[in-house]
Amino acid sequence: MCALRIVFPQLVAGPIERASNLLGQLHVGHEFKYNRIVAGLKRMAWGFFKKIVIADNLALMVNSVYNNPTEFDGISHIIATVFFAFQIYCDFSGYSDIAIGAAQVMGFKLMENFRSPYFAKTISEFWGRWHISLSTWFRDYLYIPLGGNRVVKWRWYYNLFIVFLVSGLWHGASWTFVIWGLCTGCTRYSVS
Repeated sequence: MCALRIVFPQLVAGPIERASNLLGQLHVGHEFKYNRIVAGLKRMAWGFFKKIVIADNLALMVNSVYNNPTEFDGISHIIATVFFAFQIYCDFSGYSDIAIGAAQVMGFKLMENFRSPYFAKTISEFWGRWHISLSTWFRDYLYIPLGGNRVVKWRWYYNLFIVFLVSGLWHGASWTFVIWGLCTGCTRYSVS
């Protein structure tokens, strides 16, 4: 674990790698491979572009509308909300691309964390493509142990609700994240 702290001092942005995938990679040599390093640097550059150029610039407009809601009309709020969707995607996926690219440069392979979530056709598909490492962690270590969907319907709804509530808490210890988790869990009821 000490080696991971040196390589990645902060792992909360993702991807959240499984020990079964990562630990074995720590015990093998990583030789210099030009193509792998170039591919990793390109992935990092794309991640920095998404984070610094797209997300951070969208945040300027989004924050100006969201911090002063009475000073803007309805269309500005709609545009800010659409921009926020792209801002949050480029922010999270940008961080993931930077981490995946940096790991690739050093010879490590991390899992993909985003797979074009806004092209999903259903909410379930969206969550299967968004922050994949976190979603699969919640699935494997919380949802399935609770019984998943192999239970009576009310219990299944309860399981979904608990997973999204805990997901809200995982994102931050403030009521806004708890409310986000509750609302997201409730939307699962309406589409189930």
